[in-house]
Amino acid sequence: MEIAADTLQKALRINLDPRWYGTVAEIGAGQEVARWFFRAGGAAGTIAKSMSAYDMAVSDAVYGHSQRYVSLGRLQAMLDHELDLNVERLSQSRGDDTCFFAFADTVVARSYAGGNECHGWMGVRFQAHPMDEPNQIVVHVRMLDADAALQQEALGVVGVNLLHAAFFERQEPEAIVQSLLDRLSTGRIEIDMIQFKGIEFRHVDNRLMALELVRLGLSGVAMFGPDREVLQPSEVLRKHAVLVERGSFRPPTVVNIDMLDCAREKFVQDPAVAGKPVLCLAELSMRNLLAGGGAVDRRDFLARADLLAACGMTVLISDYFEYSRLAAYLAARTTERIGIVMGVPSLADLFDESNHAQLQGGILESFGRLFKNDLKLFVYPMLRSPDPSSTEGEVVTVEDLEVGPGIQPLFDYLAQRGSFVHLDQYKPQYLPILSRDVLRRIGCGDQSWEPMVPAAVAELVKQRMFFGHR
Repeated sequence: MEIAADTLQKALRINLDPRWYGTVAEIGAGQEVARWFFRAGGAAGTIAKSMSAYDMAVSDAVYGHSQRYVSLGRLQAMLDHELDLNVERLSQSRGDDTCFFAFADTVVARSYAGGNECHGWMGVRFQAHPMDEPNQIVVHVRMLDADAALQQEALGVVGVNLLHAAFFERQEPEAIVQSLLDRLSTGRIEIDMIQFKGIEFRHVDNRLMALELVRLGLSGVAMFGPDREVLQPSEVLRKHAVLVERGSFRPPTVVNIDMLDCAREKFVQDPAVAGKPVLCLAELSMRNLLAGGGAVDRRDFLARADLLAACGMTVLISDYFEYSRLAAYLAARTTERIGIVMGVPSLADLFDESNHAQLQGGILESFGRLFKNDLKLFVYPMLRSPDPSSTEGEVVTVEDLEVGPGIQPLFDYLAQRGSFVHLDQYKPQYLPILSRDVLRRIGCGDQSWEPMVPAAVAELVKQRMFFGHR
């Protein structure tokens, strides 16, 4: 088989390179990574120890107690423990010419009864040069095969790909990301988080690597927090009520912040949300990031990411243009209430039937998926003015919006069932502010843009000369 031949070749290349020596520790799906190295031959030159502490008491005795065994915390304990042991035991005898490593994974594969979530954490901690400080790559994987044996096979392949990439492609982090699913497909494995640490990766911005996961189709989403650290989406979404605002955020304006603040105020009044932890997200879709051409402008992306971080926002990158797909993703990861924040223009666009033509059931299928589980749209008003440069005009809210005559009955039905929430606490002075107008003013040196954005955003734009600021 092509998969076996290619994976064995990678394992053999590592086995035949005398620099690499370390431990493979696996919990939850057999010794699937270690098995490739033993099958390839020459593993005595690579594997110092292979182990699998399946029993929880044994695992705790080796790595310390953990509240959750399939978690980043458990993986980190495994990586730290195994690498430290190798360095402590073997440095004196072979440390001058050996790069020690520890590979670990802790996963839950398909159970005998089935129906469980199949996912896990995998990582490698390694010295790039003898006696060097360790570097680390960690990923979160979801196994999508229906059969446990196929999940195990896929996990083993990803593990070999990760080790091979870390050892031989570490100078090109994008190449590492691209190689993780070599000989596999996105229908078998999803990788929704990757994190690089260490001196070898000091120039790597993990937010760009998160973006790369979505761009390559390895995951439908990626997430990072206001501290700029990448997050594992399922862990963050779990047991949270979620409120998400989609936008270009180029740059984030006071309107963006007011929309989310107004929506949150209404959201927590819902009896189903009261007392529950609420997660607010700023979502950037890949379609928005690609709007300027065929490739993502990384500098532009990081500018938006930094400005959202300055606003204290958790950022979601998604490849879901359709709101219904975004809602389905969120609903699969939290049992709590979900709300989507949008302006009146976006709501009007949502009722354009041409935007749902890719679905066999058209707009009815799309809305059936979107409004499942009592999802609500929190709608911010707009200012309708015959003169785009004017600050005067008619305020249009969700309560007086009219869509096409053929689709108006559907709009009225959804309004009557409470699917739309009018954000009536809006600040009228914010309605004339548009992101594209702010962007134009920044680029042409018109200082009137500054009050249109949060103070932290204005300071950062000027400090780092974002969006052509001079």
